[in-house]
Amino acid sequence: MALLRSIATVGSFTMMSRILGFVRDILVAAILGAGPIADAFFIAFKFPNVFRRLFAEGAFNAAFVPLFAGKYEEDGADIAKKFAEQAFAFLFWVLLVLLIVMELSMPWAMQLFAPGFMDEPEKFDLAVELTRITFPYLLFISLVSLMAGVLNSLNKFAAAAATPVLLNICLIGAILGLTPHMETPGHALAWGVFGAGIVQFIWLFWNCAKHKMVLILRLPSWGEDVKIMVKRIIPGAIGAGIYQVNLLVDMMIATLLPTGSISFLFYADRINQLPLGVVGVAVGTALLPMLSRQLRSGDEKGAMESLNRALEFSLFLTLPAAAAYMVISDPIVSVLFERKEFTSTDSSATAMALFVYAFGLPAYVLNKALTPGFFARGDTKTPMIIAGVCMVVNIVFNLILMGPYLHVGLAMATVISAWTNTFLLAIVLKKRGYFTMDKRLKSKAMRIILSCLIMSGCLYGAMVWGDAFLTGAQVERIVSLIALIGVGLVTYFLSAYILRVARPTELKSMLRRR
Repeated sequence: MALLRSIATVGSFTMMSRILGFVRDILVAAILGAGPIADAFFIAFKFPNVFRRLFAEGAFNAAFVPLFAGKYEEDGADIAKKFAEQAFAFLFWVLLVLLIVMELSMPWAMQLFAPGFMDEPEKFDLAVELTRITFPYLLFISLVSLMAGVLNSLNKFAAAAATPVLLNICLIGAILGLTPHMETPGHALAWGVFGAGIVQFIWLFWNCAKHKMVLILRLPSWGEDVKIMVKRIIPGAIGAGIYQVNLLVDMMIATLLPTGSISFLFYADRINQLPLGVVGVAVGTALLPMLSRQLRSGDEKGAMESLNRALEFSLFLTLPAAAAYMVISDPIVSVLFERKEFTSTDSSATAMALFVYAFGLPAYVLNKALTPGFFARGDTKTPMIIAGVCMVVNIVFNLILMGPYLHVGLAMATVISAWTNTFLLAIVLKKRGYFTMDKRLKSKAMRIILSCLIMSGCLYGAMVWGDAFLTGAQVERIVSLIALIGVGLVTYFLSAYILRVARPTELKSMLRRR
């Protein structure tokens, strides 16, 4: 299957998920605002997700997908399925033990990970209670991630890409249906997270069964394949762990800042996640199994071509999104979130964080495209070392910038760390001969940047001209934001067409290429 078609499949479902995610976040902002209950829920929501990225989306999948894809290619479906069941058992039993330990030790864990809450006993107790409800989500979503890896390796991307849609549907249903019956809206959302894990697990288990990949839970076995996988997981887990330590440090520091800081960063990051999820996650998801197969068959030239086209596609959609966030961050945040409990002061604080996050958006997406260049070759150690360097960079700049800039300083540190990661990954890949920017990528990158500059100028002019509408009644503000987005889309794609960044016939041929 063509790389672009795979990216488009994952990206389209991710776009659907992000749109539902915006609906969810609008409801959350209206009902919770940026107060203590919101801060407690966001900690409870982040906690299992940090461990999920460590155990499932990080090191585990990076080690599992290339091995499974290789076995499926060389040894057939039955041998690959047996290996997947061994990996499934390994992941399940390890996470079950972790889940029990964390549920029992949650008050002590919260003292470590949210030290700023200890001065506010009610917020602290609420965070402990909500996190105990949400933490089992880790077990379900990690197994979902493994099954997604199986399906992606079979070039079946749609079912796995649809799982985040189910999460958002469950959370929207929880906040609308459960809130009147719960102690707080935070409790309703926490139970929504718990239920979403079960729904997502059932969905992917059924889809695996459709493709004759029913993974039966067994007692863990220590075969040769599992040993190889664990050997690859260890450096990758350390590397992913370093990155998650980064997130935990950010979270810990944010709890020390004034109330609302966690919420401001969360809402800004949610908006920033739209292009990151649609483009970055889609590119990384589609690229890893493709590179694994190309390298397994000795097609180094094809792997180089795939990496260049993945980077080209990433820049084509990410740079304009970043430029737009920088120019119209204020109207985006105010129109999406400013109502009921979410005040104009909250909007300004969130927009400042979004403006800063936008500078790092291209780096986040490029990292998703560059990292498979290592993972597909079974190298999880190098990204680990680079992640360690970036963790130090992040912590140092957090401590330097949090004082004068509060929550915006944490966003600045994240951006600096992300770009450090990008440059180091690219430099190492180039030195090893795994990556060289071809003429087409260099030429397209310059023309994409020029198209973004043209778009930014038009966006700024439209925003100044329409200021009265953007600060008017609710309907006027919504229509004005849609019009602004329309101006940005039209001017960017028109500029890209004139500058020959991408022609419709070229995109069609890429979609059809096999």
